[in-house]
Amino acid sequence: MLVELRIRNVAVIDTVTLPLAGGLNVLTGETGAGKSLIIGALGMLLGERAASDRVRSGAEKATVEGVFEIGRASALRAALDERGIEVDDDHLVLKREVSATGRSRAWINGSPVTAGVLADVGARLVSVHGQHDSRQLVDPEHQRDLLDAYVQATAARERVTAAHAAVVALRARERELEQRRHDATRRADYLRFVAQEIAEANPVLGEDEALDGDIRRLSHAEELQGLAAQAAAAISGDERAALSRLGLVRRALASLARIDPDTERLQSGFDAAVYALDELARELEAYAESIESDPPRLRTLERRRDQLLGLMRKHGPSLADVLRTGEDARRELDLVDGGALDLAAMADARAAAEGALMEAAADLTRLRQRGAGHLAQAVTALLPELGMREGRVDVVLTPGETVGAFGAESVLLVATLNAGSEARPLARIASGGELSRVMLALSTVLARLQQVPTLVFDEVDAGVGGAIAGQVGALMRRVASHHQVLAISHLAQIAARAHHHIVVRKSEGGVVTTSDTTVVREDARVVEIARMLGGDADREVSRAHARELLARGADDSTASILPGDGTTVSTARRTTQRRGKPV
Repeated sequence: MLVELRIRNVAVIDTVTLPLAGGLNVLTGETGAGKSLIIGALGMLLGERAASDRVRSGAEKATVEGVFEIGRASALRAALDERGIEVDDDHLVLKREVSATGRSRAWINGSPVTAGVLADVGARLVSVHGQHDSRQLVDPEHQRDLLDAYVQATAARERVTAAHAAVVALRARERELEQRRHDATRRADYLRFVAQEIAEANPVLGEDEALDGDIRRLSHAEELQGLAAQAAAAISGDERAALSRLGLVRRALASLARIDPDTERLQSGFDAAVYALDELARELEAYAESIESDPPRLRTLERRRDQLLGLMRKHGPSLADVLRTGEDARRELDLVDGGALDLAAMADARAAAEGALMEAAADLTRLRQRGAGHLAQAVTALLPELGMREGRVDVVLTPGETVGAFGAESVLLVATLNAGSEARPLARIASGGELSRVMLALSTVLARLQQVPTLVFDEVDAGVGGAIAGQVGALMRRVASHHQVLAISHLAQIAARAHHHIVVRKSEGGVVTTSDTTVVREDARVVEIARMLGGDADREVSRAHARELLARGADDSTASILPGDGTTVSTARRTTQRRGKPV
């Protein structure tokens, strides 16, 4: 459970440390005192989007920290271990920080984590129900989610969603293949012409570049031969050639070496130069002899080049593009010739996937059909004690024309909340107060199935009052027998049911600090209940009324029996600990 909530620099909150207890915790205070800001800060801690406008004006950052007592909680510990988060004792500390520039950081037990990890862990610790949940109640998709949560159909629905995605993907591939085959059939004659034309030419990658070189050499054969012969003669042709004239250099180097032996090293450089010139002359002579004028071959090469250029103009611009075009044409023709077999195989795969989808959807339908009546009965059983004595809620399953990603049927909650009226969808018959009570009844039923230890009700009592408010409070207290409950309320009848009562006040400067957040007990609590009743808290008659309300709220014998329990729930006050010490 949530043991302590620490908030700093969030909106108008300066510094608040909120000690919480087991059972039913109620947060009260005048409108605008900052109660909803506290729940908003808790939402930040649980991974909700945190914008820079949450930071109190003038502050550098906003910080929210929560201390949770997790006990043994093996599933939660396993999830934390998977993420490398150590838990040394029975406490878990979540922390979220948002800077004025919008940067957000988070930690769990001192280890940095992403907002996604924080949200995942937070969802295992706290479930928040607000006024918007009542509005969501009229949404058929939300109603479907409620039923699936009640029948614990998460895994079954995930199988349906995965099977549906597989069917959709296979259908799309099948349509694509059919379209491609249709297009290929329509273009078959053209594709055959292209494939044959390119195949007959049989181009080779890089052939065009090789042809250009050969044609250039044959076109300038005489010029190339003359230049090569001229260069070879200049090196070694006669006594005026370079090699002959280098004899003078050889004799000079020999004389140098006789006088100064250190110059012998120059001889090796000279020898290498002579050898290189001699080798160059031989290569030039061989090149000159290899060049021959061959007009017939030149014409053959030019015709081949023209053929390749024609292909590149039609299917290019490069020879690589021509080859790719030929491959594509052959591949499309394969669709014409062998596409029927591919389509048949794909149709078989799609039919198998559709069968798997139908089977998964049937399993989900069976779960929903078995659970719909039980959910309707459990919620209906709670309506009389919420002031709707003739109320009844039914869950209607309507088969769809096709199986969708969430199953084969739609889910709709219909209700009769007044004697003599017809059953209609909640969106058409329920007032705001009635919706709040139906939502509370649903939350109560679902709470018995949830593994989340802490439930938060943010002004879900909107639109109710009088005796019904007392019944709502009794129901919350009953839920608090197996969950920690934190409720924000303006109703004295609900506050009187609390095991732990916290009052929030705003200081004269408009800022909420720790001094403005008080756990009230005994006389202080009587004064707060009297204020909430609308009377003069200083008058004895108002305080007497408050004491009477508190006495009734603490009497657990007035608690009703939960559907299917067979026993009256005891909500004896618990001793709350913070880090192992009494608060």
